[in-house]
Amino acid sequence: MKKRSLDVAVISDLHLGTYGAKAKELLNYLRSISPQMLILNGDIIDGWQFSRHYFPSSHMAVLKEILCMMSNGTRVIYITGNHDEIMRKYCDIQVGNFQLTDKLVVEINNKMTWIFHGDVFDNTTRGSAKFWAKLGSSGYGFLILLNRFISFLMKMIGRERISLSKAVMAGVNRAVTRINDFEMTAAEIAIEKNYDYVICGHIHQPQKRMVETEKGSVMYLNSGDWVEHLTALEFQHNDWHIYQYDEKEFADTRHEHVQPVINVVTDEVNFYVNSLAG
Repeated sequence: MKKRSLDVAVISDLHLGTYGAKAKELLNYLRSISPQMLILNGDIIDGWQFSRHYFPSSHMAVLKEILCMMSNGTRVIYITGNHDEIMRKYCDIQVGNFQLTDKLVVEINNKMTWIFHGDVFDNTTRGSAKFWAKLGSSGYGFLILLNRFISFLMKMIGRERISLSKAVMAGVNRAVTRINDFEMTAAEIAIEKNYDYVICGHIHQPQKRMVETEKGSVMYLNSGDWVEHLTALEFQHNDWHIYQYDEKEFADTRHEHVQPVINVVTDEVNFYVNSLAG
C-alpha cells in the first residue's frame, strides 16, 4: 500500500496496555500514512490499567512504528492525558523530533490551532471522583472482554456483532458532557483566545463542527479513539478531515515481525516509556 502524505495527523485515546486497544488496526493506519507531524493527543499508554503482564507484541509494535516515523523525519508531539498523567511530570521536554507537553498551540497555514487532551474540563478526573473514574475504567476493560466473547458467539450464528462497551461509553459520555458541556467550554475559551481551531480527545467522540457565539466562532475537532471508533484527524489540502478506519482497505495486509532500525531513541525517551511500568 502506498503511503498517503499528510501535513498533520492527530490520534488520541489509544489506551495501549488494555484489552480494548485496537493495536493491529492502528498499526495498519500508521503504516499507511507519512505525516510531517504526528500529534499523540493523550491516553496513549493507559497508566490507569497498565500491567507488566499485559502489553502484547502488537501494542509494542505501535510504539516502535511511531519511533520509526520519528527516525524518518516525522515530528512527533506527545500531549499528555489523564490516563497517562504520570508523563506530566516530564512535560515541556524536547529531544530531537520528539516533544512532550500538556498542550500545544501551533500555527498551521496561518491558522492558530490549540490542541490539548481535554480532561481539564472533566470533573471525573479530579479529587475523589478520580477514584471512581479509575474503578469504572477497570470495569470498562472487563466489559471489552465480555463484548468480544458475545461478538464471537454472534458471528458463529451469522449475526452482526454488537458493542456493549460502545453503548455504555456513549451513555457515560452523554452524562459527562451534559454536566460539563465539554465541547462548548473548549470552544468558548478558544474563541476568547482568538484561536481558529481547537482540537481535543478524551471523550472518545470524533467530531468536526463550527461553534459560534456572540464573541466569535471556532472550529471544534475531536480525534475520537482507537478503542471503538478507530478515527483520527488529518490536515491536508488546507483543511481538517476525520479519518475513519475501514478494515476492507487493509484486508490483504500482513504484519511481519521485523525489528525496526531506530536511531533516535535516546536514554531520555527510553526513560519516559519505561517509567509507565514503574
